[in-house]
Amino acid sequence: VQLQASGGGLAQAGGSLRLSCAASGRTFSVYTMGWVRQAPGKEREFVAAINWSGGTTYYTESVKGRFTISRDNAKNTIYLQMNSLKPEDTAVYYCAADKVWVKLSPSYDYWGQGTLVTVSS
Repeated sequence: VQLQASGGGLAQAGGSLRLSCAASGRTFSVYTMGWVRQAPGKEREFVAAINWSGGTTYYTESVKGRFTISRDNAKNTIYLQMNSLKPEDTAVYYCAADKVWVKLSPSYDYWGQGTLVTVSS
């Protein structure tokens, strides 16, 4: 499974960004698609996950109500809509996929390249 993430950038606090992740290859073997982030000097942190077929979602507590994960099966793409951004959301965001449902830890089977999100105060 190959994952291609895009959409990072610079935003002001309170602003919004949308990340995208296109999946290709053996996507039929994937049950969880998710986003994991790593802030400078910190360990990787699970952010959000979605069931590839059913649309069930999970979020880490700190982003609930602000971030929304979604998917477009026709495009084999997932999205992370990030609203009300805070400086503490600054991190490299990784798109990831796993062969089990549900994976709520940052230990996925497949990884895309990271995309940097910087939130200024």
